[in-house]
Amino acid sequence: MKKIRNLVIGGIENKIFNLIIFTVLLLSVANLIVYLYHSRMLSRLASESGQKQEKAIADITSDIMDTVVTQNLQKSNKNDAMIADQVFEDARNRVDYLTKYATGIFDHPERYSPGSYAGPDLSKEGEWTAKVIYADGVDPSDPELKSRLGLVASMTDMMISLCPSYGAANIYIALPEGAHLSVSDTSHSWFENGSLKSYDPRERDWYKLAVKEKQLVYTDGEWDANTGAYCLECAAPVYDHSGKLAAVIGTDIYLDDMQKTLQDNTEEGAFKLLVNEKGMPIISPEMDSFPLAEKEWGKDLRKSGSEVLAQVVDDVIRTGSSDVKKGKLEDGSYYVTASSIPEPGWMMVTAFSQKTAEKPEALLQEENRKIQKDSQETYKEQTDHSKQTVLVLVIVVSMLMLASGIVLGKRIVKPLNTITKRISELKEGNLEFKMEDTYRTGDEIEELARSFAPLSHKTVQYVEKVKEVTAEKERIRTELSLATQIQGAMLPHIVPAFPDRNEFDILGSTNPAKEVGGDFYDYFLIDDDHLCMIIADVSGKGVPAALFMMASKIILQSVAMLGYSPGEILTRTNEAICSNNEAEMFVTVWLGILEISSGRLTAVNAGHEFPVIRKPDGAFQLLRDKHCLVVGVMEGIQYQEYDMVLEHGSKIFVYTDGIPEAIDQDDNMYGTENMVKALNEVSDSTPDQILEHVQASVDRFVKDAEQFDDLTMLCLEYR
Repeated sequence: MKKIRNLVIGGIENKIFNLIIFTVLLLSVANLIVYLYHSRMLSRLASESGQKQEKAIADITSDIMDTVVTQNLQKSNKNDAMIADQVFEDARNRVDYLTKYATGIFDHPERYSPGSYAGPDLSKEGEWTAKVIYADGVDPSDPELKSRLGLVASMTDMMISLCPSYGAANIYIALPEGAHLSVSDTSHSWFENGSLKSYDPRERDWYKLAVKEKQLVYTDGEWDANTGAYCLECAAPVYDHSGKLAAVIGTDIYLDDMQKTLQDNTEEGAFKLLVNEKGMPIISPEMDSFPLAEKEWGKDLRKSGSEVLAQVVDDVIRTGSSDVKKGKLEDGSYYVTASSIPEPGWMMVTAFSQKTAEKPEALLQEENRKIQKDSQETYKEQTDHSKQTVLVLVIVVSMLMLASGIVLGKRIVKPLNTITKRISELKEGNLEFKMEDTYRTGDEIEELARSFAPLSHKTVQYVEKVKEVTAEKERIRTELSLATQIQGAMLPHIVPAFPDRNEFDILGSTNPAKEVGGDFYDYFLIDDDHLCMIIADVSGKGVPAALFMMASKIILQSVAMLGYSPGEILTRTNEAICSNNEAEMFVTVWLGILEISSGRLTAVNAGHEFPVIRKPDGAFQLLRDKHCLVVGVMEGIQYQEYDMVLEHGSKIFVYTDGIPEAIDQDDNMYGTENMVKALNEVSDSTPDQILEHVQASVDRFVKDAEQFDDLTMLCLEYR
């Protein structure tokens, strides 16, 4: 080792300097070789990655567009179906309202003053007016016909107000004699060559179908005899108190308006189609541009040449909805879906062209190729510039590498090893990772530790929260089970109910839709000669309805035991409930008191279902008793009762609306007709056998469909 002035040759300082020089030279050569290798490799990879990127864009874009189109198409289709359903529902509301009003007029004509009427008047064109048109051969001067037209004309003001309110084009009433009262803002269409047309409503499909079905109906599309517009009709029959047809009320739904709405809401590459319950297409935005063979129009699409249309239409008819499906139509591949329009039982079909959906992918591919080309040119320019600076950077980086390696090795490796050790020590009972001074390095290691520490803490809190939520759910489940037991215990459940009384046999049953329900029944002896029977249905479901049910049952039983008549029992019960009914709930009630010795039954019906009566050796029949207002809605109501005498061997069956309104998987209702039919199948059986048979009949009908209402019934046999 030699020392020349301040320079030491051969010492440690020199060796370190030589080592650094050697390291720099070695690293420079290595980096130069690596740089040249990487330059060539990156050029090749850039080309290959461009091809892979194009393929990835195609795959990802296709998946994304498929998802987006599927979601948006379903949402749009359901919205269109809801809009169309509202049109039909508005028509039903108009016809329903007028049908109920007209029924009252024909049942009690003495209460209404006859209205005036006249034929179409061209001077009132554009005004909402009522006009009468007759079929050929009808005598307008017939006194009976004039009297009936006067009754119908008393509804003119109401009909005129309904049209603008609902945006309806017209409302009309047809009499079986051949007279037709129509409300609209047009009159000229009833004239031809200056003469008034004749019009026989009895020959129109809407009249025939309503009379045939004896209920509110919708017709298929047809050309309006008056305006010539393409429309369908909503119509319903009206019967007088004797059951005789009194009139048919209807309104037009113009399909050209609905077709325009579909066209306005249709995007490029899409079409929408209205299909009736028979699977036949009714309207589309543009018939000529719809990609369906001409031979398919007016036919069941399930039997058409398009497999995808047949599938979605069949799905909606069977289940009420359809997923998005892809398939071929006349001019290419489409996404197709459909949704039910519940009111008329029709459906809305929407399709979107797969070709249109693929346009974004083509644009992305073109833009990607431009970016690739620009990137390659930029890369070449940057590579040439980098060659001039790479040596300087290699030298600087190499000189700093050794020093940085030593410092950073201690700074980085030690904290990481400590973190790893602490994590490995985490176990049950000690799941929380905590900050230590070792981790406070002021860099990403400290951030990692800071991020992991609260995450560990939150994990511990989450575990505790899960335990609390699980315990709470178990508590609620236990309480609901207890509530079910309590509610069941409040209802009569001893069989036979009165083993020491052979004058009668009575039994009730309930099957709540949820853990607890709002239906209840009750029967008890007020004294030795009077049996009180109650069946009721509380508005709402679940725990609130169950609480209201128990309060209502207690009040009814308490008032009944005081010896009041059925009407007075409900009057006093209504006052008690209305006085503190902040929840604004109500209850329908049928209550009867049977005088056992004589068979005299005094009953009152507060908005409940009609009872079913069977006389000895006869069949079960609905007793259409008089209805009063439901209990709990309005104070000061006086409930009216009625009497009947039960012969020995008579039976009475009462129930809640959950029985006739039970639905199957296709949303078909069980109905009172099926209920009465089931009762007559076992009319000679005991009450317990009758209840068991009706329950079994309902179960066979609904199968696996979920029920949304309680099933409650009660049967009495008077011996």
